[in-house]
Amino acid sequence: MEKIKVLFAGESWFFTKTETKGVDQFTVGGYETEIGRVRDYMKDFAEITHIPAHMVPYEFPDTKEKLAQYDAVLISDVGSNTFYLHPDTFFSSKTTPDLMEVIKEYVEEGGAFGMIGGYMTFMGIEGKGRWGGTKVEEILPVTMEAGDDRVERPYGAVIHIDPASHPILEGLDETWNPLLGYNRLKAKESGQVLVSYEGDPILTIGYYGKGKTFAWASDCAPHWMPEEFCKSECNRRLWKNLLSWAAGR
Repeated sequence: MEKIKVLFAGESWFFTKTETKGVDQFTVGGYETEIGRVRDYMKDFAEITHIPAHMVPYEFPDTKEKLAQYDAVLISDVGSNTFYLHPDTFFSSKTTPDLMEVIKEYVEEGGAFGMIGGYMTFMGIEGKGRWGGTKVEEILPVTMEAGDDRVERPYGAVIHIDPASHPILEGLDETWNPLLGYNRLKAKESGQVLVSYEGDPILTIGYYGKGKTFAWASDCAPHWMPEEFCKSECNRRLWKNLLSWAAGR
């Protein structure tokens, strides 16, 4: 089977660390990404083009025609401001393309789109993800809370499913490895909740125009998705089934 062409935006960050040793202090910084883990469990079925969070304003396709080269578009742990505030707009007060509209039109015409949970997706920590009220929320099968929507479960959220309830869940374990948190969402009437935890949707699928969309409320890598979950056959099969459904394979 030909691999699914996926455009994956986000799942990267810069960090600054200050160390104090006695009376002396110094600061170090760096860059990290978890895309390697994602590539690893998707390598058999997906060809991933990665746009790091800080490169979204420069590299994310600015027309539906450019976006149409991909079978599916995924956004993970990067806030809406990154899609709104191109440097030309923020620093030079110039108009720039509406990337939200590009995504919407791409899906309307048959594209597949998924949002993955995290501290900067959906509403996120302190509401800073700010995806609520956007055109992306319009196409998703869920609505978002007004503020901080995180549900932290450091003791582990163990999910139970019925693999026979939907083709996306076919072949998956009935009981999953624990997740450590997720974004609290509400399914739209048009959405179908396939996976839930304590009444909260974890995986919701839907349709918009000619396309398909989904909301995965937890992470695709640490910290909310522990390494054991990432490496599991259940996780690999979940994403294979989900992306195959979304891309119409």
